[in-house]
Amino acid sequence: MSLQISRITNLCYIINDKSEVLLVLKKRGFGQGKWNGPGGKVKSNELPIQAVVREIKEEVGLEIFDPLELGYIEFIWPKGLEDYNQRCFVYLVNKFLGEVKESEECLPKWFPINNLPYDQMWEDDKYWYPQALEGKPIKKRFYFDADNKIIKFEEIES
Repeated sequence: MSLQISRITNLCYIINDKSEVLLVLKKRGFGQGKWNGPGGKVKSNELPIQAVVREIKEEVGLEIFDPLELGYIEFIWPKGLEDYNQRCFVYLVNKFLGEVKESEECLPKWFPINNLPYDQMWEDDKYWYPQALEGKPIKKRFYFDADNKIIKFEEIES
């Protein structure tokens, strides 16, 4: 069975010198009302790393430096929702300039790494956030049902 990947996206976990990670509360669209890492879609003329730099500036007003690519996660949806299927490149950053600001898309907030609002995040996050925040490589695939609940997940073999 070949998977149809409709979108290439990115997420970035920015960690400050107080061991806090920047999350954003999505204000509109897919994922509205959930906390997540800032990021977004990769445009057709961009590499994922270029897109993450642009998206962070647009969404939260920070200029990031030396993003470390940890790998990617594939999110797979059921028949009829395949347009949401995506490969999401995950980045970790601890060098940045600027002040965090709210945008039309999201409300940013710093959270202690050891006290994340998992009950207000995507269900899959608890399975890979700790690994990402430690800077460990990630290659996972999550399958969701029409109610955004995980059916199964697996490690992606290289």
